[in-house]
Amino acid sequence: MTLEPVRPEDKRVVNGRSDINQLAPFRYPWAWQAFLNGNANHWTPLEIGMGQDIQDFRHRLTDADRHLFTNVLATLSTSDIMAGRNIGTAIMDKITAPEIQAYMTRQIGEEGIHVWAYQHCIEVLGLDQGDIYNRYRVVPQIHAKVAIAQRRLDAITRADIDLKNRDDLQSFLMSYVFFAGIFEGVWFYNGFTPVFALQRRGLMRGTAEQFQYIMRDEVMHTDFGLHVVRTIMDEEGIRLDPAAVQAMWEECHAAEEAYIRYVLPQPMVGGYSAAAHMEQFRYIANRRAIRIGAAEPFPGAENALPWLSEQIKLNKEKNFFESRVTEYQAGGNLSWD
Repeated sequence: MTLEPVRPEDKRVVNGRSDINQLAPFRYPWAWQAFLNGNANHWTPLEIGMGQDIQDFRHRLTDADRHLFTNVLATLSTSDIMAGRNIGTAIMDKITAPEIQAYMTRQIGEEGIHVWAYQHCIEVLGLDQGDIYNRYRVVPQIHAKVAIAQRRLDAITRADIDLKNRDDLQSFLMSYVFFAGIFEGVWFYNGFTPVFALQRRGLMRGTAEQFQYIMRDEVMHTDFGLHVVRTIMDEEGIRLDPAAVQAMWEECHAAEEAYIRYVLPQPMVGGYSAAAHMEQFRYIANRRAIRIGAAEPFPGAENALPWLSEQIKLNKEKNFFESRVTEYQAGGNLSWD
């Protein structure tokens, strides 16, 4: 028996009927380029010095600083475990374009490196692992964010989901928008800010450097994910319910505000505060929504922390604190045509 050759135009992001084992010819060359960019950006936490962080944590951080640092570390460590599992079990197996799947395999690997980075920080600083990893279970403000993520991501893991069904496809897209646009695009993007604020005071530089590389990866994940969402919407002729999208943003905004006010009850030296964090949340949220053709959820929000975007601009001879020579790709500046 012989089969007809695969043509690029026969491919689809989901619900494709062409041979999923045939990578090329590409219909989505941007996805393959993202895979190549990701591999060019490989790093590991062992390349970054943590000696000064030990001294900072033990002798230079205030009690308020340690409260902030440990709760941020606890939140991120749990969240990246969820991120890797979500891509692998809830999204990737529904994709029918092999070049898009190729990048997702890289993304899963990067989430593993992020988990390693958090664990490396926990071990080097001598923190109680049981305490850090259980905070999402015992701190209500952290648990609320995790519970929202579990509910919105688990909605598409059921065995009988059928993306040819418009209601199921709508659920899949809403979960993917949450994952790429909010979970990675805002909660992660903004989530590193407290430690970057410590970095700006000359504290916890090794941890902050690792977070810079993680943030760079997450920006690429967000760009890629939202591009996939928009492509599915165009291919399948489907649009998201504006009211449902707005409600999702508002739910996540409320959870983030409770969280940051627990983590940072008083403004930090240098001007970083819970109010600035939330204004930045709204500003970034508007940018993510525009990417998928949705209305801005928080019109008029301003860029309260303009220095945050500098954290991903690592194309320089050395990084901020001269511990690693780098030629990191400009993933944060990618534009998807």
